Amino acid sequence: MEKRQNIALEKKNSGKYNCAQAVICAYCDKCGIAEETAKNLGNSFAMGMGNTEGTCGALIGAGMVLGLLCKSPTESLKKMRRIMDRFAAEKGATRCCMLKGINNGKVLSSCSECVAHAVELLEEAVDE
Repeated sequence: MEKRQNIALEKKNSGKYNCAQAVICAYCDKCGIAEETAKNLGNSFAMGMGNTEGTCGALIGAGMVLGLLCKSPTESLKKMRRIMDRFAAEKGATRCCMLKGINNGKVLSSCSECVAHAVELLEEAVDE
C-alpha cells in the first residue's frame, strides 16, 4: 500500500497530475494500461469532476481502478460504495468543495491527504 500511496502522492505533488490522474496512474501496472492512457482517463476529473467541485477526484480515480480490476459490475459497485462510505466517515465529506472548505473556509482534508486516503481504501478493497 505504501508504495502505491507514494507513487500517487509523488504524481499529485508534481503539479502535473490532478487527484484522479494521480490515483489511476499509481495502478497502471496492475491495470495493464499505459500511463499516458491512464492520465488521459483522468483528464476531466480535476477539481471535483469537470471543475464543478463535485465528487473528489481521488475517489473517482479509485472507482476507475476498481472498474478495471473488478470484472464484476456488482462487486465493483459494492466495493466503491464501501470506499465512499468510509471516506465520508473519516474525512467528513466526499465532495471536493466541502473537503477543501470552498463554501465555508473550513478545510477538512488537503488534496494530497485525499489521494493518500483514497489509495489506502482502494488497496483494502482490492485485497478483499
